Amino acid sequence: MVELVIQNGVNALQWGSFYSLIALGYCLVYGVLSLINFAHGDIFMVGAYIAFFVSTLLLGVSTPVLPNGVILALTIPLTMALTAGVGVFIERVAYRPLRKKGAHKLYVVITSLMCGLMLESGNLALLGASRKKFPDLLDKVVYTVGGVSITNLKIIVVVAAPIVFLLLQFIVTKTRAGMAMRAISYDRLAVPLMGIPIDYIIIVTFVLGSAMAGLAGVLFALSYPVLEPYMGALMGWKAFIAAVVGGIGDIRGAFVGGFLLGFLEIIVVAVFPSAFRDLIAFAILLVILSLRPTGLFGVAKTTKI
Repeated sequence: MVELVIQNGVNALQWGSFYSLIALGYCLVYGVLSLINFAHGDIFMVGAYIAFFVSTLLLGVSTPVLPNGVILALTIPLTMALTAGVGVFIERVAYRPLRKKGAHKLYVVITSLMCGLMLESGNLALLGASRKKFPDLLDKVVYTVGGVSITNLKIIVVVAAPIVFLLLQFIVTKTRAGMAMRAISYDRLAVPLMGIPIDYIIIVTFVLGSAMAGLAGVLFALSYPVLEPYMGALMGWKAFIAAVVGGIGDIRGAFVGGFLLGFLEIIVVAVFPSAFRDLIAFAILLVILSLRPTGLFGVAKTTKI
């Protein structure tokens, strides 16, 4: 019984790590721009596909053949950089023109939904509906301790999420770019008067958020190596809900909310049939929101990030 509980806890940590990594991107963009970037889940999907093409390309052209570990080490930063480029492109083409024109937030939200659908439809049109098999870049090693099994992939995923969270926390609280992000979240109109290049800081925000989605895409593809165009939709919605429950706008809330959702899902699967996984988990989250509408961390409007 104890082994089963610990095993489910390990699985919950893995799924919570995925949700947290994606939720941090939602949180960062919302904290700076008060924009819910609904395309973020599909940027996660794009990250997984970029990782697929980058790793496949490296496997094909590396002469002599590089070890898989080296290819993985190259794939992760390249994927994060290219995915960040996709996020910046969307900001530059879709969001910035609306921001410059002072468009109502509703139109920006609709635009983000359209961007997400375009990424899905573009993937479907260009690559087809067939699923892609992500190459095995890392030999799976299973460690068994006292009846509890954990793979090296799960360890990597579980370790990556808190490292990224701490790094993001450091950037937001200790660096000049982070301080500029917080300044924009407080008063976007006054920031240009202080000589802060607001467009540059917004680009940095999208770079960070999209790079985290790209990292989540790589880790997810390594753990579940079957890619399809709509893989980002449900993951994106779940991560968004996790960010809201944690307190969207607060990176601690996004981090905790992701793990809370992961644990709720695994508990539901352990007790009920798997078909109830999303239904019961979301119902519990709705109850939490009804009791605490601002999320667990209750972020005030003046302290968004």
